[in-house]
Amino acid sequence: MEDVKWWQSGVIYQIYPRSFQDTNGDGIGDLPGIIRRLDCVVRLGIDAIWISPIYPSPMADFGYDVADYCDIAPIFGTLADFDRLIIEAHSRGVRVILDFVPNHTSNQHPWFLESQSSRDNPKRDWYIWKDAGHEGGLPNNWLSHFGGPAWEWDETTKQYYYHSFLKEQPDLNWRNPAVKQAMYDVLRFWLDRGVDGFRVDVLWMLIKDDEFRDNPVNPGYVSSESSYKQLLPLYTANRPEVHEIVAEMRAVLDAYPDRVLIGEIYLPIEELVTYYGRDLKGAQLPFNFQLIQTAWNASSIAEIMDKYEAALPPGAWPNWVLGNHDKARIASRIGVAQARVAAMLLLTLRGTPTIYYGEEIGMKDVPIAPEQVQDPAEKNQPGLGLGRDPERTPMPWDGSLLAGFTTGTPWLPLGPDHASANVAAMSKSPESLLNLYHRLIELRRGNPLLTYGAIEAVGVEGNVLRYERRQGNDRLAIALNLGHEPVQVSLPAGRVLLSTHFGGGGEDIDQSLSLSANEGIIVQPKV
Repeated sequence: MEDVKWWQSGVIYQIYPRSFQDTNGDGIGDLPGIIRRLDCVVRLGIDAIWISPIYPSPMADFGYDVADYCDIAPIFGTLADFDRLIIEAHSRGVRVILDFVPNHTSNQHPWFLESQSSRDNPKRDWYIWKDAGHEGGLPNNWLSHFGGPAWEWDETTKQYYYHSFLKEQPDLNWRNPAVKQAMYDVLRFWLDRGVDGFRVDVLWMLIKDDEFRDNPVNPGYVSSESSYKQLLPLYTANRPEVHEIVAEMRAVLDAYPDRVLIGEIYLPIEELVTYYGRDLKGAQLPFNFQLIQTAWNASSIAEIMDKYEAALPPGAWPNWVLGNHDKARIASRIGVAQARVAAMLLLTLRGTPTIYYGEEIGMKDVPIAPEQVQDPAEKNQPGLGLGRDPERTPMPWDGSLLAGFTTGTPWLPLGPDHASANVAAMSKSPESLLNLYHRLIELRRGNPLLTYGAIEAVGVEGNVLRYERRQGNDRLAIALNLGHEPVQVSLPAGRVLLSTHFGGGGEDIDQSLSLSANEGIIVQPKV
């Protein structure tokens, strides 16, 4: 227990800064807005905030096209604002984690402008350039995540450059030692300013095949999916050499005390866990997205719990998330009633939980009219439902016309239910989802079993998922009804610590209990 780090015992909260709090009336959230709402974060019980990109950017992909890694975009504020955020957060015991976007830059970044200027520019090899293929065609069949080929022709130098995403986001060449050193210096720039760690964007994609071989056809592709999935990314992602880079990033962070490296990695469990690295010198937390990707039923979740725990390298620390800025919100995927059960699941599983802003009030995906679409993922492949705008809408703080988010026009529309589903209203309701999150986090913080305890006795009874947290002779029993009908379950005799339905708590139960529809319960068995 004495060796457990803050990123193991704490709860992380993801902030999408454009949508958290606007203070200057331009309809876009900013750093002063995050500072203004820090006390709300503290009241919830959060230990660290992860902030999506805030660097200068043309905003072709809303900050994931970085034009300067060592400054703040004016729409979000200034470096002075950021320094003040660090001071204010740390004074409240809240850590700050930044998004780091190393796979690609903006095509307006000075590095790329130099690289593009001529074939013999010193920075030419900082990006991935290739001659045209057979009869002037594309160099190979690699595809962009945002639709179409991943190669863009440059008329000035008569070569193609590679972009995993938008053509405005050219990929860096991570095989070039100069690129690596420049990016590690970026990490040091922010670490020196007091940043407590980084969430690394598309970490598994940094290295591409040095022979530029064609990706194989995906035999399971269906036309309703993104065109990117027509091919299996064998040669454009999860290359063996990427682990050397992850280890080098970790070494940069390890030169500073008590920092954390988190990796965005969409891979099957058996490949995901390799990113912990040899001797656990890779990412401390390779993001585990299984609860986003699996079917919401007791047997499927029990299966991934067992599989994930079994796959973890010895000593590796697990983590779980329900949603993020790229995926539909949990309340839209499974319904608001089950979102309460999901909260109890997230905060009683073994490992570090990350909460996406708004999950604590049951925010749902907001319908976006065609003329309101902002996301290039939707604009480039309309009609496939790939747009990420619905899960990125402004946080409703109160029931006023503009939800306390802005005095201007919000950059994306507010949810139609924001007058009632907001922080102020839910703060006053003892039985609200917000107060359930607060009580779960408070229980987690006050009961060492929920941080340090092993996870055991994972089982399924119909629609009920059951498991225990154990340490020595101490244990907690958790039962979650993932169904919409009441059900009788067998549980150890003991005392109820918390129900998602707030059934009082503290009452004693025998070895059988009736769970209401969409109810989860935590029981402390009798010794």
